[in-house]
Amino acid sequence: MTETITRPAGVRLPGSPREPRPWPLLRHGWALAGRSLTKTRRNPGMLLEALIMPVIFLLMFVYLFGGAVSGSSREYLQYVFPGVLVLTTILTGQVSTGVSIVVDMKKGVFDRFRSMPIARSAPLLGSVLADTVRYPLAVVMLFGLAHLLGFRVETGLVSALAAVALTIGFGFALSWLTVLVAVLLRDENMVSWVAFLVPFPLVFGTSMAAPAETMPDWLQAWAEVNPVSHAIDASRGLLLGGPVTEPVTMTLLWGGAALVVLAPLAAWAYRRRM
Repeated sequence: MTETITRPAGVRLPGSPREPRPWPLLRHGWALAGRSLTKTRRNPGMLLEALIMPVIFLLMFVYLFGGAVSGSSREYLQYVFPGVLVLTTILTGQVSTGVSIVVDMKKGVFDRFRSMPIARSAPLLGSVLADTVRYPLAVVMLFGLAHLLGFRVETGLVSALAAVALTIGFGFALSWLTVLVAVLLRDENMVSWVAFLVPFPLVFGTSMAAPAETMPDWLQAWAEVNPVSHAIDASRGLLLGGPVTEPVTMTLLWGGAALVVLAPLAAWAYRRRM
C-alpha cells in the first residue's frame, strides 16, 4: 500500500524543485541597483555630479539670461524652471551610468554576472534603476534652490508631484540611450562625451530658455517635433498652469516609444558583446 504525502501550501519538501519566483528580471535588477548605489556611496563624486549640475544650469540661466529675456530674474525663473527640471532628469547620472557599465565590462564584473542564476539583462537594468534613486535627490535640491530664489508652484501639490513623476519617467526612458552607447563603444572617454553631448540638441532645441516664436523658422520646426519640447510643455503646464492633456500624452508616448526601442536594443547589443 502506497502512502501519499501531501505538501502543505507554502512548504517545500526537501529535494523538491523550487517554484519559480515571478518577475526575475525586475527582482534581479533591483538587487543590482543596490550594488550600484553602494558604489555611489563609496564614490561621492558620482552623486555630486547629479546634484551640482542642475544647480549650475539653473543659476546660469536665471542670472545670465533673465534680464534679457523676461526683464527680471524672478519672472524668468518662473519661465525657465520647468525646462531645467526636464534637463535635470535627462542629464542626471547618465554619464556616470554609462562609464560605470563600461568599467564593469572591462573589469570582468559582467562576466561573473553571467555565471550567476540571474536574468541576462539584469546588470543593465540595475544600473538604470539606480538612477531612479538619484533623480529624486537632484529634483529635491533643484526645487529647494528654486524656492529660495523665488520660484513658486502656481497649480498645486498633486500637479507638482505629477510633473516630477513625468519628468523622471521620461529621463528613465531616455537613459537607455546611454546604456546602448556604453555597450556598443566600451570606452569611458567616448561614452562620457556622447552621453554629455547628445542630450543638448534635444534640450536646447526647445522653448526651455526662450519662446519658440523668437527662434528662426528651421529651429521652430525642430522644436515642434522634438520630444523634449512636449516634456517641457507638460512640466510647465503642471507647475504653472495651462494646457496639459496634449503635452502629457505626447510625453508619455515618446517616453514609451524610447523605452520600447532603446531597452531591447541595449539588451540585444549586450548579449552580442558578452
